[in-house]
Amino acid sequence: MTVQKSLFGETPEGQSIERLTVTNGNGFSFAVIPYGATLVSMQFPPGNGPAVEVNLGFDTLEGYLGPHPYFGSTVGRFANRIAGGSFLVGKKRVTVPQNEGRNTLHGGPNGFSRRVWNAELFGADVNAGVRFTRTSPHGEEGFPGTLQVTAIYSLSEDNELVIEYEAGCDRTTPINLTNHAYWNMAGAGSGTILNHELTLLADRYVPVDQESIPTGELKPVDGSVFDFRTAKPIGRDIDGTQGGYDHCYVVHTEAAVAEELSPLRHIATLVDPASGRGMDVLSTQAGVQLYTSNRLQGSRDRTGALNTHDAVCLETQALPDAMNQPAFPNVFLEPGQVYRQRTVHRFFLR
Repeated sequence: MTVQKSLFGETPEGQSIERLTVTNGNGFSFAVIPYGATLVSMQFPPGNGPAVEVNLGFDTLEGYLGPHPYFGSTVGRFANRIAGGSFLVGKKRVTVPQNEGRNTLHGGPNGFSRRVWNAELFGADVNAGVRFTRTSPHGEEGFPGTLQVTAIYSLSEDNELVIEYEAGCDRTTPINLTNHAYWNMAGAGSGTILNHELTLLADRYVPVDQESIPTGELKPVDGSVFDFRTAKPIGRDIDGTQGGYDHCYVVHTEAAVAEELSPLRHIATLVDPASGRGMDVLSTQAGVQLYTSNRLQGSRDRTGALNTHDAVCLETQALPDAMNQPAFPNVFLEPGQVYRQRTVHRFFLR
């Protein structure tokens, strides 16, 4: 294992941001930055020749400071959508900034993806990574309570990128953390992921309305375009989704916000059949958001202009808008409890 630091850029306030890179003995490497606790790179060695970048992102800080679709960001305090930017904590109505029409997306306009985290490298013979920490004060983006939060990225000699979250609070608050990586196993900038084969081991998904807010139903995937229980190309049934997949799948029926009651479970496999590059996803989270980059047209990353469906996201998380959906698993963290979640990305060459 090797760990490296290099200057990535400087914030408008004059704070230097370092790129922290971890490489294992097989040539796999990832890089993160403290701005947004962001995954900026995931390099997949082909066996010979140069490594292939399979994660969309930027080579300088400037791209992340501007508007972008959460490339590799740590998203919080509450990932996905909150209907009407409002929810109850007990009998008190809490309002948070609306940044997607009348709704709140990914913690608001200045959520965790727009904050500078503290970073600490750690390393060992078989595992090395970066530990990010920050304090989210009471009232940040309208959310109640001071939250002490940790996000840990690590790489093993078994070619596993592991992302772990831990948090504690001083008053009741909702929490839902995820990483918003955009994957293309054929190589970032290589074009559409519609030919990628996806297996998603979920019997139910979360139907949404025209604003992508859950209807409250958990619907079986049986006989629908949402069924990925057997591997199939992402594009096979996409025309039946009205623009693409942007839906949360239920992968753990029993999930708790404050402890890992759910076991680490294999939930998805993504493969580019042309190259044989693939990724298994295992997680303790209640759900996983399948997003096929339906609004990527007009965005740019290190490779240049991007188009619709040039990447796919598999965002392990709690169910969206859960604080407003009585039938969904609890997302409120209480003082004295510890929020813990873990997701593993296991890379392989078929």
